[in-house]
Amino acid sequence: MRENNGYNVAIVGATGLVGQEFIKILGQRNFPMNSVHLLASDRSAGRKLSVNGREIEVQETAPESFEGMDIALFSAGTEISRHFSPMAAQSGAVVIDNSAAFRMESTVPLVVPEVNPEDIRWHNRIIANPNCSTIQMVVALYPLYKANPIKRIIVDTYQSVSGTGSPAVEELTVQTKQVLEGQNAIPHVFPHQIAFNVLPEIDVFLDDGYTKEEWKMVEETKKIMHADDIAISATCVRVPVFTGHGEAVHVEFSRPMLPDEAQRVLAQAPGVKILDDTAISLYPHPWAAAGTDEVFVGRIRRDTSHPNGLVMWVVADNLRKGAALNAVQIAEEMIKREWLNPRGVRK
Repeated sequence: MRENNGYNVAIVGATGLVGQEFIKILGQRNFPMNSVHLLASDRSAGRKLSVNGREIEVQETAPESFEGMDIALFSAGTEISRHFSPMAAQSGAVVIDNSAAFRMESTVPLVVPEVNPEDIRWHNRIIANPNCSTIQMVVALYPLYKANPIKRIIVDTYQSVSGTGSPAVEELTVQTKQVLEGQNAIPHVFPHQIAFNVLPEIDVFLDDGYTKEEWKMVEETKKIMHADDIAISATCVRVPVFTGHGEAVHVEFSRPMLPDEAQRVLAQAPGVKILDDTAISLYPHPWAAAGTDEVFVGRIRRDTSHPNGLVMWVVADNLRKGAALNAVQIAEEMIKREWLNPRGVRK
């Protein structure tokens, strides 16, 4: 007999940065778990991680790992997701996948709960979590879009190294020490030195000169917001910051919108927090956003190049709202709307 009608949860990629955030967030939000299974590669199998004060051993991910699971949270990369997600779904679990494996498939909903929660309903046991930089942008822009349809978005991102994973965080740490000691910094994770540097290259370059990360921001935004007619262009840049992505977002609306009006709309928006008082240098920045759940918006001002334009600065923790938290919120939304019941529990 299942205790408290809780859910059996599997976390794939449990030892990674996002996997560890999954564990932390599930505990912080008192997610109704009956059991949790920690899964990773054979290299990490045998490690023990603390879940709600209890030590749980990490198991190697295998086809049988998902038997009896209600929810499978994936953050182990595209290849692992493509291989194991269908197995998890076939076992009866609902997969919420943080990789790019299924995001643009027409049969898979791509969900940000503050924007398009209704899309969850048509899943076929796989739901995609959007790209981190896309999530924070649409959380900030969707409330404005509803008030004043958006015609064009130009976004430039300042993305932290944790978006690339633990090896990238280690590389920045090591290189910073090397540079400060007068040594040469040899890149391994990134194509060039990341310490004291910025790199306009995230993911691979495509034939049109844009990167895959920039393509994701364009196509994912249109899918999430159901707005194929918005013109979008992105430039994505990696910066020497450990956690937290910043974005300079230039928006052209259908009609003029004053900064005060945008502030009033965003002040009522779910998941958004306004930090905007230039008199005291109050605006969002990654150091302060790390470890938080909100999408922070500041420096909202007129775009002097267009009468219908606004410019704003958007920051969020890429490991939390940009990844793990958004996935957990999708699961919470399913439970709240009674679209997901524990195994063996009938309504």
